[in-house]
Amino acid sequence: MSSRATKLATRAARLPAWWCLGVLVVVSALLRFQLSRDSPGPWIFVDELVYAELAKSLAAGGELLVRDVPVSGYGVVYPLLISPAWALFDRLPDAYAAAKAINAVLMSLAAVPAYLLARRVAGQGLSLFAAVLAVALPSLVYTGTIMTENAFYPLFLVLVLALVLVLERPTLMGQFVLVLLLGLAYQTRPQALALAAAALTAPVVQGLLGGGVRASVYAQRAFYALTAAGLVLVLGLQFARGRSLSSLLGAYEVVGERHYRPGAVARYFLYHVAELDLYLGVVPLAAAVLLVVTARRTDARLDAFLAATIAASFWMLLLVAAFASRFASRVQERNVFYLVPLVLIALLAWIERGAPRPPRATAVAAVVAAALPGALPFSDMIDAPAVSDTLMLLPLWRLEDYGVGAGDVSAIVVPAAIAAAALLLFLPRRFALALPSLVLVYFLVALGPIEQRVTRASQASLRSGIGGERDWIDRAVPPGAEVSVLWTGAGDLYDVWQSEFFNRSVGAVYSLDGRVLGDLPQTELAVDAQAGLLRGPDGKPVKPQYVLVDNSFTPGGEIVARDRNQGVAVYQLAGPLHAATHVTGLYPDTWSGPAVTYVRRDCTGGILRTHLRSDPSLFVE
Repeated sequence: MSSRATKLATRAARLPAWWCLGVLVVVSALLRFQLSRDSPGPWIFVDELVYAELAKSLAAGGELLVRDVPVSGYGVVYPLLISPAWALFDRLPDAYAAAKAINAVLMSLAAVPAYLLARRVAGQGLSLFAAVLAVALPSLVYTGTIMTENAFYPLFLVLVLALVLVLERPTLMGQFVLVLLLGLAYQTRPQALALAAAALTAPVVQGLLGGGVRASVYAQRAFYALTAAGLVLVLGLQFARGRSLSSLLGAYEVVGERHYRPGAVARYFLYHVAELDLYLGVVPLAAAVLLVVTARRTDARLDAFLAATIAASFWMLLLVAAFASRFASRVQERNVFYLVPLVLIALLAWIERGAPRPPRATAVAAVVAAALPGALPFSDMIDAPAVSDTLMLLPLWRLEDYGVGAGDVSAIVVPAAIAAAALLLFLPRRFALALPSLVLVYFLVALGPIEQRVTRASQASLRSGIGGERDWIDRAVPPGAEVSVLWTGAGDLYDVWQSEFFNRSVGAVYSLDGRVLGDLPQTELAVDAQAGLLRGPDGKPVKPQYVLVDNSFTPGGEIVARDRNQGVAVYQLAGPLHAATHVTGLYPDTWSGPAVTYVRRDCTGGILRTHLRSDPSLFVE
């Protein structure tokens, strides 16, 4: 290294850690926001629509509304954090971009608690490396979505940090803050209930690691008392309101009302551990196991960190595995990637302690870590849902371009995992820092195909719902006007979702064909066959000023805007909503029965022209 380079390296090492963290957060936020701009619209429905609606209603009046209807069961933290985007920008495409900018900052702030966690068990240099790895995770592509992951990821790391501090030094103030953080995390995602279980069991794990279970649990007596008091209060409120315990899961209440098969839960627990191992690149998980095995039980900080990590990992994986076994039937990486920085910090702590590798333990850890990815049923997992739920499988999808089918992926993944595990066995200790460096390179290489798939999903979703300007409806109607949506069952659901996501004027949703997917607030209408009027549940005609509808239904009114690509139009109505035309005898594919009837209401005269087509093969000479 040249003398000038040496001077630069020395000066860089002298920079305050807070300055380095600040630069890292800013650079990460700018990079993530720039990448998120490649995604022109939401694509995880109906989740993104719900959180956008909640943020919009909080910005407008401080209430939690979806389609102007009060809702419950959704956490308030994330919608509140992004609500300034809807308060500052009238055009919803601009608000969408601003919300993604907020996401980029939120996710990038995870570098701070990651650094502080690492500082409990490693030096400043390795801790800064941990901060870099925390914002290099491929899962940060969720900054381009309106999803709670953006708030929960940094909050998860803050909560684990608070738990570690409480395990190290159980002060009343620290325990009280931990309880408050658990409540805040719950108001972000109901999944935080797993963290409550982790906080309650971490002292037991800490005791097993070194200080004795009875002493560790007794030291947290104030925390257990605070938790018990909070639980009694919550249960009392639930019973007073006549609500079930499962309703504590909010919008996921149904999860608490199902029965789970232990065998299925155990299988999906294994799948999630295996996919987490694949996400990490094999070596970090094996090194974390070695850290647990070789720790001398003389480092209270290390014991506290390991106890928090083990407890949080177990309960998070168990909760997600139970959910996947009953509702998803696939790996839900999106719900467990929060654990990745903890394992990476364990890798750095292992390096800090000289990378100890006792032969027998190292061999077992390496073999298990290398074998785990082989347990994954790739043929069932590498498909379209993986784009939203299991990002680290997307690079493997690229193998199709080289003629490798999903069923043959294991033949490539397992040898690669064995090669990675071999590094743990044979890499000289003086090169141990190459291991997290290779993980960083692995993340960066994986990011390309992941970004590509996510961008395609976003573009396809937008094209399915809007063919031109995203706020085309707001541009067509006067300010303050409300456009209702009529779902006939013949259009595309994305016409409804994308239109209301990007247009403030879109309000109530009416349905002629049952409930629109997503179980969001809507009103089912019935058609008066005689008059063609559309009546609500109370039997009265509905009277919207404007209505958005597909071309299978022609309301009485005047077209003010049309998206010809999607076959939908906005009508201005002069009276109650009614069908201006009525056709019978046509099948959905436009073939007819023996007779077709056409009725035109509000007709003042004119000429009806129609084109008839048939299939020559139906006729014989």
